[in-house]
Amino acid sequence: MKVKTNGIEINCVIEGPEDALPIVMSHSLASSHRMWDLQMPALPQYRVYRFDTRGHGNSDAPDGPYTLDQIADDTKGMLDALGLDKVHFVGLSLGGMIGQYLGLRYPEVLLSLTLADTTSHQEEAGKPVWQERIDTAREHGMGALINPTIVRWFTDDFIAANQNFVRFLQECIGSTPVQGYTGAIQAIMHIDVMDQLKSVNVPTLVVVGEGDMSTPVASAQAIHEAIAGSELLVIPTAKHFANVEQSRIFNDALTRFLSQKG
Repeated sequence: MKVKTNGIEINCVIEGPEDALPIVMSHSLASSHRMWDLQMPALPQYRVYRFDTRGHGNSDAPDGPYTLDQIADDTKGMLDALGLDKVHFVGLSLGGMIGQYLGLRYPEVLLSLTLADTTSHQEEAGKPVWQERIDTAREHGMGALINPTIVRWFTDDFIAANQNFVRFLQECIGSTPVQGYTGAIQAIMHIDVMDQLKSVNVPTLVVVGEGDMSTPVASAQAIHEAIAGSELLVIPTAKHFANVEQSRIFNDALTRFLSQKG
């Protein structure tokens, strides 16, 4: 379904019992709600809301730049439109950044946070890499970014053994609107909330793939140390999409955490 919020329409897919506890799931850059497909069989007792971020999937893709404040407001507006007062929020990469902003701006709507393969701070030294990706998308289209992105997301062994799923994600990357991709990167480039995270008072699970090069274990460790009482799980034999590459481990940790948090 489409939800009007913050001047745009957000695509949201809703599954599960209407009277169940709600979970909202937020995807990575250059992906869509479909990146959570492997989590759905583990969550039958929840009402799951998977949405496409501004600029991605079947949501509107206005010209950028975007900001994380803006995207967090999109998300809060979506929750309001759907009549959701309190939710478990699960986000990976860009989705995890959105989760952090919700924890800082709208903690009253959160039952818990799961922050996977994400960061709270971008170093100046890394910004030229992001700018290079913006330039590549604008000059050559999203197709030029497909293979480099897949290599960052998954280990070689996973890519070799899961060609069908990899092809699906390649299509997802390639179909992301250039203005959505570049607009979201401009939001990511400016994240700097590490010093603020100590004020987050929401039950939090931090997850990271052991081999994640995009948002490495050190980034997850920093978030874990900043949010009092948070849990940290490092998943072996996984890169950036730990929820896909090691879905069983991820799902077991997520369902255990959610069951403990109401």
